[in-house]
Amino acid sequence: MIESQRHLFSIPDSVHYINCAFMAPLMKSVEEAGIAGVRSKSAPWKIGVDEFFAPGEELRRLAGRLVNAPPEQVALTPAVSYGTAIAANAITLRAGQNVVVPAEEFPSVIYGWRQRCQRDGATMRTVPRPEQDEAQGSAWNARILEAIDQDTAVVALSIVHWTDGTLFDLESIGRRARDVGAVYIVDGTQSVGAYSFDFDAIRPDLLLCAGYKWLLGPYSLGVTVVGERFLDAEPFEHNWANRAQSENFSGLADYKDAYQPGARRYDVGERANFALVPMLNTALTQILEWGVDAIQEYCARLVALVESRLADSPYRLTAAGDRGAHLFGIRVPDPDRLPHIEDELRRRNVFVSLRGTSIRVSPHLYNTESDMAVLAEALLAAVD
Repeated sequence: MIESQRHLFSIPDSVHYINCAFMAPLMKSVEEAGIAGVRSKSAPWKIGVDEFFAPGEELRRLAGRLVNAPPEQVALTPAVSYGTAIAANAITLRAGQNVVVPAEEFPSVIYGWRQRCQRDGATMRTVPRPEQDEAQGSAWNARILEAIDQDTAVVALSIVHWTDGTLFDLESIGRRARDVGAVYIVDGTQSVGAYSFDFDAIRPDLLLCAGYKWLLGPYSLGVTVVGERFLDAEPFEHNWANRAQSENFSGLADYKDAYQPGARRYDVGERANFALVPMLNTALTQILEWGVDAIQEYCARLVALVESRLADSPYRLTAAGDRGAHLFGIRVPDPDRLPHIEDELRRRNVFVSLRGTSIRVSPHLYNTESDMAVLAEALLAAVD
């Protein structure tokens, strides 16, 4: 059973940062890897050809291990929006077709498809959250399955809803998408690294994942895992490194039509970032050493503490069967009390996110029982 890993981070004891869903703090080792990478640019004569490629190949291997996918299918991408653009560029929608998404999905999943729908005459089909409190997650999943029909061209959603951690039934939704021939896209940004994901079992056409949240990495670097459907599609960006034989610097002007094998064709330009790639490699190495299931189990212990402290209060947590332990919502009993709640949280140095009328809480291994106790104290004080 894993215990708190706060000693690996630079978080003062007085700070109760329970907000990994906003942005993860860097581990000391990740910070050091970034600093070393920045310093390497001060002596570029020491940077060899292999350093443009080998660290990226290590990142593919680590990311593939994390989600049970071949390294050949991992592309190095800067953002979820970039991964969305890979698919939006590769397909054409028809008038009368639809793109199914949950309501209030994160904008980076939405905007690329909204633009394609407007251009091609298709429709965004947004599935609203049920108003019921009991079994809300199951009801929402049922609505999504019902919304997918023979005219559905794309289904795009996250593993958990970013506002309150509601879990989506990815296997059932994926089967339904495949039944109608729809492209199936999963945003793993708010889960991968802290909640188990099996690419081979879920079988999305694309898994998109930014690196600065649950992967504990830097901003502006993540991964896109590419399914068979898109491995041979045309990329929307054309840079020197994603072309065949780009390792041969002396032959770069011998222009190639062929791409690097596998998902490398989708790598972002200048993806051989000498600071960011070592940072994410360091972070993923540590996550794999801990184990994702161990992280989730630790977070579950922290959630249980909060749930017990708030049991007799007006607050309500996202139902246990509808959420992961790493990201959950606490529904505020009276929205008019939100300013007072914010004051109480701020006064105690508790950092969480307010999303609508819910408080989004997202712990990690750097959190302690003390962090969760102070959170509960602040919430209870705000409704006294």
